[in-house]
This record gives sequence, C-alpha cells and structure tokens, in this order.
Amino acid sequence: MTYPAGKQKWCGVRRQSQLPRCPITVAGASVELVSVVRDLGVYIDSDLGATTHVRRTVSRCFAALRQLRHLRRYVTNDCFRSLVLSLVHSRLDYGNFMFVGLPVYLQRRLQAVLNAAACLVFRLRRYDHVTDALAILHWLRVPERVNFKLAVMAYRALNGMAPSYLNQLVPVSSFAGRRRLRSPFTLQLLVPSYRLSTVGRRSFPVAASTFWNTLPDDIQSAPSVSAFRRLLKTFLFQYSFPDVIV
Repeated sequence: MTYPAGKQKWCGVRRQSQLPRCPITVAGASVELVSVVRDLGVYIDSDLGATTHVRRTVSRCFAALRQLRHLRRYVTNDCFRSLVLSLVHSRLDYGNFMFVGLPVYLQRRLQAVLNAAACLVFRLRRYDHVTDALAILHWLRVPERVNFKLAVMAYRALNGMAPSYLNQLVPVSSFAGRRRLRSPFTLQLLVPSYRLSTVGRRSFPVAASTFWNTLPDDIQSAPSVSAFRRLLKTFLFQYSFPDVIV
C-alpha cells in the first residue's frame, strides 16, 4: 500500500511519555506522530477518546443549521424537517459509535445540536423549553440514539445480518456451560470482561451486550429488523421522555 507524499502519519495510543517524540521511518518514509487521526471521517484521539470528533461534529452541525436558517421562511414545515434530517442528523449520527460512554459535558454539546434544530423547526426562541418540541418530532436524545444503533447492530450480528467481523464479537454458542455467550431461552448475552474501565466498557462487545441485556424479551425476539427498530424506538422514547404517554 502506498500513500501520497506528506500523508504518512501515525497516532500512538500509549501514554505520551512512552511514545517517541521524533518521526519514525517505515519502508523508507518518514512518519509523523500526531495526537489525532482521521479514518473514514471519524476523528480518533490518542487516548481513544472522542473529544475531537465531538468538537468537529458539533461545529459542522451548527454550520449546517446556520445555512438552513436562511431557508426557513421559503419552504414548508415538512420540507424543512427533511432538510434538517438530511443535513444535521446525518452528521450527528455518523460514527456515533464513538459516543458510547461519553462524559456528560460532551453529551450536552451534542444534545445542544438537537435542541437548536428543534427550535429552528418550530421557530422557538432561544430560551424556550425544547423538550416538548423534541417529543413531538420523535427525536431521541443523544444517549438513546447511541444505544439505538448499538442494539440494532447487535440484533443484526446475532441474526447473521452484520459483517462477519461483528458476528464474531457477539458469537452464538449452542454449548451449555459458563462460557455460553447467548442463552436460547433468555436471549441474554454474557458481557465480556475488560481491564480498562475508560476504554474497555466502551468497546462494542461490552457496550452492546450490556445494553442488550436491559431490553425486554419481546424486543429481543422481534421477528425482523423493521419490527425490532420500531419496538426499540418506542422503548427508548420512554427513556428520553418519561413524562410523555406513548
């Protein structure tokens, strides 16, 4: 594999004191050490955190909202809502696996995007309450949006509809015993053990299995992806808006 000149960079995930401070040479090319790398549009910090990705995502979403504000008076409500979904939600949800286990202050920055979008849709003032607007739009809050994607991917993996590398992360075993990862009777997954609470609990096998085990049996045993998504969103909607009667 070859890379364009000046594009060779690497990001170390060990402690900064354990990393070399000068560029290293790989196959005759000098590779520069950076604190953040970008892969498929997702920014990964050297500590495997999501601070940079959150900052870039929030910035791009608010830029899109500023552009949409100029169009608000010229389009219908349904059209404008579709534009918000296409230009804002798509950016907010892209790569949101990185948002698993985020600190509260980063979740609030992402939630501010949804709040601002809802205010723009309903022409609310800056300090108006936005909870009712989010509920009317049926927009899940940020933590529930992340859990929604985790659960859908786990459902696909358990039913052989996900890429093979994800299927291996939540394998189905027909053997009885302590090492069984999925019970055919309870549909419960065994949460893998991990060493680092800051990183390990955010990995897909741990986060997906942990959340999957909180789902009711009727959701876990949904007959299709569409039925699973519908039941799951209703379940998560109650978490986002506990005072709203579904």
